[in-house]
Amino acid sequence: MFEYNGNKFYHATNLRVRFEEVDMLGVCNNAVYISYFELSRLEYIKEAGLMPPEGLFGDGFNFFMVRNVIDYRSHARYDDELNIYTRITYIGRSSYGFEHIVVKVKNGEVVAEGSGVVAQVDQKTGRSFPLSDEFVNKVEKFERKKFERVLKK
Repeated sequence: MFEYNGNKFYHATNLRVRFEEVDMLGVCNNAVYISYFELSRLEYIKEAGLMPPEGLFGDGFNFFMVRNVIDYRSHARYDDELNIYTRITYIGRSSYGFEHIVVKVKNGEVVAEGSGVVAQVDQKTGRSFPLSDEFVNKVEKFERKKFERVLKK
């Protein structure tokens, strides 16, 4: 468990900055962090038991990123070991929010903070579809807290 600004993160994805992720300035390129967040979200989904038995797209639903926000705090460089801490921050009717914190393992320095919104969409209709109670229950168990569903009118 990792705590940051009073928030608890129960999932971490560990990785090293690869050579191809470093730009001409010698730092991890800003666009790479979106990929780091995606990797950590998918690992979170697996660890929390949210992956459908049929596989990611086997249950008739897709999950689309509809918002990404990143605040850069410092730089990561080639071969820096990073932890990407990830948590779900809210659950709505058909969407939910993620928060990510990228931290250098060697010194605990925060490299970036990010957030995003994921929407569940029915594959046949292409329209948003309510999240199941099973989904909510699994998230609550993993996050060790109850969520008050944020329902938009």
